[in-house]
Amino acid sequence: MINTKGFNITALWLDKWFALLLSIGVVLNASGLFITILDSDGTLYASIAKTMAQTNDFANLKVHGTDWLDKPHFPFWMAAISYKLFGTNTFAYKFPAFLFWIMGGVYTFLFANKAYNKTVAQLSVLMYVTATHLFISNNDVRAEPYLTGLLIGAVYHYYLAASNKKWLKDIFIASLYAGCALMTKGPFVLIAIGSGFIVEWVVKKEWEQFYSIKWLVAILLVFLFTLPEMYCLYHQFDLHPERSAFGKTNVSGVRFFWWDSQFGRFFNNGPIKGEGDKLFYIHTMLWAFMPWGLLFYMAFGWKLWRIKVTPHLNEFITLGGGGLMFLVFSLSKFQLPHYLNILFPFFSIITAQYFLQVSKPVIITIIRWTQYVLVGAMLLVMALLIILYRPENYLLAIVLFASTTTACLLLFNKDALIGAFGKSFMAASGVFLFLNTCIYPSLLEYQAGSKAAMYVNKSFPDVNCATMFDEDSYSFTFYAKKPIFFGNIDSLKAKAKLAPVIVYTNKHGLDSLKNTGFSTNIPKAFNFFHASELTGAFINYRTRESELKQHYVVKVSYR
Repeated sequence: MINTKGFNITALWLDKWFALLLSIGVVLNASGLFITILDSDGTLYASIAKTMAQTNDFANLKVHGTDWLDKPHFPFWMAAISYKLFGTNTFAYKFPAFLFWIMGGVYTFLFANKAYNKTVAQLSVLMYVTATHLFISNNDVRAEPYLTGLLIGAVYHYYLAASNKKWLKDIFIASLYAGCALMTKGPFVLIAIGSGFIVEWVVKKEWEQFYSIKWLVAILLVFLFTLPEMYCLYHQFDLHPERSAFGKTNVSGVRFFWWDSQFGRFFNNGPIKGEGDKLFYIHTMLWAFMPWGLLFYMAFGWKLWRIKVTPHLNEFITLGGGGLMFLVFSLSKFQLPHYLNILFPFFSIITAQYFLQVSKPVIITIIRWTQYVLVGAMLLVMALLIILYRPENYLLAIVLFASTTTACLLLFNKDALIGAFGKSFMAASGVFLFLNTCIYPSLLEYQAGSKAAMYVNKSFPDVNCATMFDEDSYSFTFYAKKPIFFGNIDSLKAKAKLAPVIVYTNKHGLDSLKNTGFSTNIPKAFNFFHASELTGAFINYRTRESELKQHYVVKVSYR
């Protein structure tokens, strides 16, 4: 039974509020574009793209002058091109990824509108722009914003091609997106793109799709569009067996792309290993897709039930693509929360469709109070962070908390479901603004690498610069405006004999310099804590000091 009355009320409400709420969501996600890049993956990738742009070498991926083999090239190409346009800075690194996140929202709307209607599309997009880990990833940028936009874009155009006689244009666009997705993350993305269609065709018994010529054309085009990646990997590693990766020589970049990087992680027999927990993503979804995580689980169960009841009235691409990829992630031995991001367009559509059809008063009550509890939990987290963490913008934090609480109490009270959605949206928006204006800037005061680089740029613009350790120094590498020397002690001695050198290092590196005869002067020391690996002791301002280490800018010479 469709809740026609409730659907109409929500449709009218969305027509009135959609543009404003969408604008709020986009602006809040964009507010991270100028926040310093977080160590260490974000600054690592930013540094690789920086080297690419400075050397005009778009084929070889290098880290601190050595060959690097882990991620494919596409995100680095996008960032390097952005550096060429906007200069090497925070905004230039994050901006292309943000555009692909926008692309994900646009295609989420287009797919939901085509498969269902405008109201489902509007609600889906509003859930998409307030999904917590999508917001986090627009600040801590890795490959996922690119992949999110490319996957749902490919799915949308393949969806059009599946039902149209004039399919070549959509097959071409979809395959281009799919090829770029492969060059972003590897072959596992084909599961996310293709599995939904397989489920759809099997459920609806559309057997003719399995031997349609259009899908053979699609496969050929995808591999054609992936050839730039194959060329680069072959050129960097397969043609040069003397080059090393993961401590080995005779490494095949092509094999790594097609097998070790994805299947090796899944089976845990590749060079990069992890420890999988089959329930990891079950509980991760509750916060990563907050404030819609619990509602999604209700929607997912309902969607499975619809397979049996009315399979001909629904699309199951979102269920197949999202559900099967969720299962693959759960079975994998290598698991990270941001892997889920690429599924959020699917999950947003499933959740929005369910939300708009709810008619039973008891279900409406459950949804209403579930979302209210989540709103309360988000406000409680804000309050606890203000009390325990004590961000530098303390007064602003209090104002944001008070404003968010007031908005959640006073707005959207006329209808139970609208209230549940609207208050959840406002709470998420308040938390996002709080994080980007109060928490992240405060955390980054403890990212010693970026702070040290900015200090060196200002205080020692004409002095040669080096770093004595690799880990946690990528932010120094990226934000330093001069070339960084990464040699060993002996090669550093040769440089320091000619002229003083500024060295960024930790306590162990400082001791090594002193013990090997360098004259050292420490013009600046920096408190260090890994900002992306928070602990309870660090969050508590009373015990934070015990978690801090010291990093140093050292001026050295050698006689």
